[in-house]
Amino acid sequence: MTDAPRASARRVGRRPRRRATFVSVLGELLLTAGVLVLLFVAWQMWIGDAIMSAEANDKGRQVSQKWADAKPPLPPVADDGHGTDGAHPQYVPPVMSPPEDGVPWGAQMHVPRWGSDYNVEIAGGVTRPATLDHGWIGVYPNSGMPGQVGNFSMAAHRTTWGKPFNQLDRLRLNDAIVIETEQGWYTYRFRTLEYVTPDSVDVLDPVPQAPEAAPGGRYITLTACSPLYSLAERIVAYGVFESFQPRALGAPASLKAVS
Repeated sequence: MTDAPRASARRVGRRPRRRATFVSVLGELLLTAGVLVLLFVAWQMWIGDAIMSAEANDKGRQVSQKWADAKPPLPPVADDGHGTDGAHPQYVPPVMSPPEDGVPWGAQMHVPRWGSDYNVEIAGGVTRPATLDHGWIGVYPNSGMPGQVGNFSMAAHRTTWGKPFNQLDRLRLNDAIVIETEQGWYTYRFRTLEYVTPDSVDVLDPVPQAPEAAPGGRYITLTACSPLYSLAERIVAYGVFESFQPRALGAPASLKAVS
């Protein structure tokens, strides 16, 4: 007896191979591309953000330590016309020069409400390519300067690129917003939050939203896009200046962590 019939049967029982068609190949390529896009989005919105934010805070910590190792002398004591208070002196805040667009300024922001490790570099300008997409906090052109009469106004991303202002809506009344420089710390206190349209540039006025008012107060204004992942509105946080603490006196109490 020969095995030929059985071999033939096996050949007959095999299913013919499906040939790849243009449509099937295209479908697989599109599916792969879709997966890659989703992975990129996940990286941009979560994984990359977390890494970029941690790197920014670590860099800020290193700069703070460098400044702490070289304490400058005490600045002059302020005199309001009624004599100085030797027990509780108020020091004259040093006047900072306006920053250059897209250039780190030699200043950093601390917000204890956002974590004791929050320490983000400030640079000039508020455009994405030059400043914001580097993970920096940007200073608006024509902004007032820290500790001086006027409105010290800044912007930063709320999503992606390290999202420095991601928790802007979590600020509470009297929360500290501290600007650190080599000379010391400028402490502001948060007052209120609001949402405006993107064309509401009067929030940047020397007296926010009061273009006709004569400047006299010392304000801080922080802006970001809102809602999350949208450009429809702007979220705006306002604060008022409290004090300047020279570096020679050590870190201010306003940097104390909050729960």
